[in-house]
Amino acid sequence: MSMEQELISIIVPVYNTKEYLPKCVQSLVEQTYRNLEILLVDDGSTDETGALCDKLALTDDRIRVIHKENGGSSSARNVGISQAAGSFLGFVDSDDYVDADMYERLYGAILAFGVNIAQVGRDEITPEGEVMPDICKPADETEVISAAHFMEELLMHRGDCSFCTKLIRRNLFFEGGIEHAAEHNAFPVGVLNEDFHLLLYMLLRSGPVVSLPGHTYHVVYRVGSNSRKASANEFSRVFADNVDNADLAAKLVEEHYPELSEVVFRFGIFQRIDYMLHIPIPQMRRDHETYRAIVTYLRRNWLRSMKNPVLTKKNKLYHTLFAVCPKGIRRLHRLIRKL
Repeated sequence: MSMEQELISIIVPVYNTKEYLPKCVQSLVEQTYRNLEILLVDDGSTDETGALCDKLALTDDRIRVIHKENGGSSSARNVGISQAAGSFLGFVDSDDYVDADMYERLYGAILAFGVNIAQVGRDEITPEGEVMPDICKPADETEVISAAHFMEELLMHRGDCSFCTKLIRRNLFFEGGIEHAAEHNAFPVGVLNEDFHLLLYMLLRSGPVVSLPGHTYHVVYRVGSNSRKASANEFSRVFADNVDNADLAAKLVEEHYPELSEVVFRFGIFQRIDYMLHIPIPQMRRDHETYRAIVTYLRRNWLRSMKNPVLTKKNKLYHTLFAVCPKGIRRLHRLIRKL
């Protein structure tokens, strides 16, 4: 590139991914945008992954390793942010990989359109190389999206909340040491869907987002990751956290985007229906506080749901059924799935 390159810090939380990490790091080392620092944040790995990080750092002086006690992906990302030197930050999961021109395209878009955030499309690939259906449909052409419209796309389950597909100006995150991190400018620790949580706050001050076409970030689909654990006897917190994020979205929309009131209401109903479709039937008890609160919410908001212009007929049917007889509907649903 002919333009003077500002430093980009790419933060990679690492935990027990020794079989995937070399490909991930290689895709970063080979970036056509050369002025990078690659921060491998070893989040207390219990296998040889930590030693592998140190070995990889010997191959390129742009790689820096940070070892810390295990605290989860958000904790690792926040430590990386606190030690990053770049004017822009990117995030890559250690079992994923990216195209060689990803950060050159993102940085160029930020300069060309004068924005604080640019994003690319992503796809999801099995370890055997099979491409899965799109998680989020990438842009057909370069598009500048206002913060309000981006919020609407997220609430309609069309937008991409992942920080891994984005390059973000550093000043949108907390400045200084980790002690200065707060829920509105750092990744929340101890919850799932942390990207969605932080992005809701970030859009309030980021301005427009540039979205670039094409699948440039590649997610390696691994059954057993936090968001994909599924068992008849185990209920992942991801669905409860989704409801919490819906409540956060409702609060922020009321304060900043009142024109999206029906859209955020639709989002809250959708997330609660999703919860009801995944909670194990034995946990559907009166003494289960979250379950009881969701059933109460669905019953109290049934009429508004029926009048909502963006909920589909299918959404409204599920809402009605779960408001009337939640446990019976789940049993019937399970039987139909078996058949």
